[in-house]
Amino acid sequence: MENFFNGKISKKDLEAFEMIGDGKDGEIYKVAEDKVVKYFFKEETHQRELEAMKIGQNSSIMPRLYEFGDNYIVMEFVQGISLARHMKRHGHIDEEMTQKILFVLEEFKRLGFTRWDTEVRHMLMDENGEFKVIDHKRAFTSDSPVPTKLLKGMKKFGLTGEFLEHVKNLNPELHDAWKNYK
Repeated sequence: MENFFNGKISKKDLEAFEMIGDGKDGEIYKVAEDKVVKYFFKEETHQRELEAMKIGQNSSIMPRLYEFGDNYIVMEFVQGISLARHMKRHGHIDEEMTQKILFVLEEFKRLGFTRWDTEVRHMLMDENGEFKVIDHKRAFTSDSPVPTKLLKGMKKFGLTGEFLEHVKNLNPELHDAWKNYK
């Protein structure tokens, strides 16, 4: 395994790479055709995300973990588009995609995550139409019986009703638990 960094990195170490994302917790740089480094501002956030990524390595929904240090994680670069962008572009969500979203939520449970939810912008669809989920810092720190972040994201595109109709067909019990969210 090629190591990109050693132990701890600084902003200077990242100057040679293209920044492809940033947020309040850190920045993401593309370090190879198939790899990115997530540089964290806070050790606590880094530790929480790293724990979730390590646990999730036996799941198809988690990007591969290649390397990590005190304040960074090198992981798989997911080539594709976010669920948010897909919904904006297509204006609908079909039953097959709903099935894949439900699979992601079931995987969260199987992995032992207490947060069975994610934001639509953190669900990335690869070229095969399969989802990989990024940003797992809250995998063990929040819990809710209803995926409110996911449903809120769908509501933004006017697709909550359509999604819940598909959930009703695929898993009526789950639909009954979620149907009062609007």
